[in-house]
Amino acid sequence: ACTGIENIDEAITLLEQNNWDLVAAINGVIPQENGILQSEYGVETLHGPGYGPSSHSAAASSAPSSSSAFRHVVPSRQIVERQPRMLDFRVEYRDRNVDVVLEDSSTVGDIKHILENELQIPASKMLLKGWKTGDVDDSTVLKSLHLPKNNSLYVLTPDLPPPSSSHSGALQESLNQNFMLIVTHREVQREYNLNFSGSSTIQEVKRNVYDLTSIPVRHQLWEGWPSSARDDSMTLAVSGLTFPCHRLTVGRRSSPVQTREQSEEQCTDVHMVSDSDGDDFEDATEFGVDDGEMFGVASSALRKSPMMPENAENEGDALLQFTAEFSSRYGDCHPVYFIGSLEAAFQEAFYGKARDRKLLAIYLHHDESVLTNVFCSQMLCAESIVSYLSQNFITWAWDMTKEANRARFLTMCTRHFGSVVAQTIRTQKTDQFPLFLIIMGKRSSNEVLNVIQGNTTVDELMMRLMAAMEIFSAQQQEDIKDEDEREARENVKREQDEAYRISLEADRAKREAQEREMAEQFRLEQIRKEQEEEREAIRLSLEQSLPPEPKEESTESVSKLRIRTPSGEFFERRFLASSKLQVVFDFVASKGYPWEEYKLLGTFPRRDVTQLDPNKSLLEVKLYPQETLFLEAKE
Repeated sequence: ACTGIENIDEAITLLEQNNWDLVAAINGVIPQENGILQSEYGVETLHGPGYGPSSHSAAASSAPSSSSAFRHVVPSRQIVERQPRMLDFRVEYRDRNVDVVLEDSSTVGDIKHILENELQIPASKMLLKGWKTGDVDDSTVLKSLHLPKNNSLYVLTPDLPPPSSSHSGALQESLNQNFMLIVTHREVQREYNLNFSGSSTIQEVKRNVYDLTSIPVRHQLWEGWPSSARDDSMTLAVSGLTFPCHRLTVGRRSSPVQTREQSEEQCTDVHMVSDSDGDDFEDATEFGVDDGEMFGVASSALRKSPMMPENAENEGDALLQFTAEFSSRYGDCHPVYFIGSLEAAFQEAFYGKARDRKLLAIYLHHDESVLTNVFCSQMLCAESIVSYLSQNFITWAWDMTKEANRARFLTMCTRHFGSVVAQTIRTQKTDQFPLFLIIMGKRSSNEVLNVIQGNTTVDELMMRLMAAMEIFSAQQQEDIKDEDEREARENVKREQDEAYRISLEADRAKREAQEREMAEQFRLEQIRKEQEEEREAIRLSLEQSLPPEPKEESTESVSKLRIRTPSGEFFERRFLASSKLQVVFDFVASKGYPWEEYKLLGTFPRRDVTQLDPNKSLLEVKLYPQETLFLEAKE
């Protein structure tokens, strides 16, 4: 109503920049010549038609104590009388922070001259950065920039050498350190042990404490911060905290009790400006903004993008959406969630070889729990936790926010773990979520080793994961031993079976070889017998075809032949001198020496008779009246 800003995100950003000081936020955006907002604290006085002392006093009498109440802006034509407005600057240069307070009538060059004395750096070498507006030079008047009361700037010196490596190394080491903040919630007397890196800011600490205590940042009242920690954007490494452990106390900032009449007056006054009541300004619900949005997680965004669809038919698709939504909320450094059904996760974790088995971690998410944001961002996404889970666990997740998804998981839980575990999860309250179930697979059942609730720390979570791993490792060693013994027995049995198979193969091959040899011998014997029978038949035929042997007292010319066999035996026969040489060949063949295989040789002179013409007579071939021949096998 005062500033014309209709974007609620921009309004919230301006309020955060001014530490939720409403007057300072409005003064920072309204041009000074148009008038100054008058607050209940009487920071500045307005004069003009309708806003004289009388109206001012009348309005002051009805001014509510709530910061939601504010007065009308003075029109631009009215003359404003005010004291010079003071601006606070925190200027960061390398590892130093310098606080500068100036009137808004000063120039940018005046800031540089103050910094020149503080930092011992020539003003001409400085580049002053961090302005929200466009071009700014040394002659620019601060009033023309319409700055809020509190501002953060930083100095660059590109023409100067960088600081020594030892100093920058010490700063880097400090940023990499982890601080343990022991935060005591004053109202409930409860302590929280929170781990933050040195690069985390004070604002991040306050936002995370809001998730644990439900105290919005603007209502938090702290004790224990070092005097140097005056800016919420400051990192813990340079805030002056005690390393490695620092104690803090937080409580809810008390607000004045309003009477019924004051509340009614406040509502009347505010209706003049914004047409809404005071509670709407306090909670900002009219604009769709709640405390969660102030901490970077918009409630409307959570409602529009649930972690998991309700009544999802396929568990793998539901886990894909869960992983994508988890990454968009908490970053890419998170556990690798198994994509698939719970049964498939069991198969992956428990039913491989003993050396490859892992524990199963089931993460149960709940968007309505105040612990969820801190547990996910500070513990589940811690690099040490992510690395340990990746090496030793199969991680499966489910969203318990929707009643249908909750009932579906309880059904799965009853089927796989029994009714006792399902009843334990069923009785968990919303504020006890998220839950982390550690499951170990056994021979006949699945055992729940641990149920970790969301109100824990990184160290405690790591200790409980390691304790579960010790139990699992002992069981795994026994399983490996049993598996090795079983495999050894199976190997011996396989070797014996293989040896027996080879022996059977050898016996079968030997038997087949013998059978083949016997068959071959039988075949050859048959051939031999057939050949012998054939030869015997030929011999008998030749023997029967021979002419009768002439007698010694025959009147015809007779030739007497004496034939020596290769074995040294002799046989004799008389032939007519007129008989053909073929008759001699047939006689020799009838004795078992066919002329195709043997040659008949003469002695004096040595000659091969088988080469002679078989149709010639013995007389013609000079085998008369007698001759000695010998048989020789042909080559």
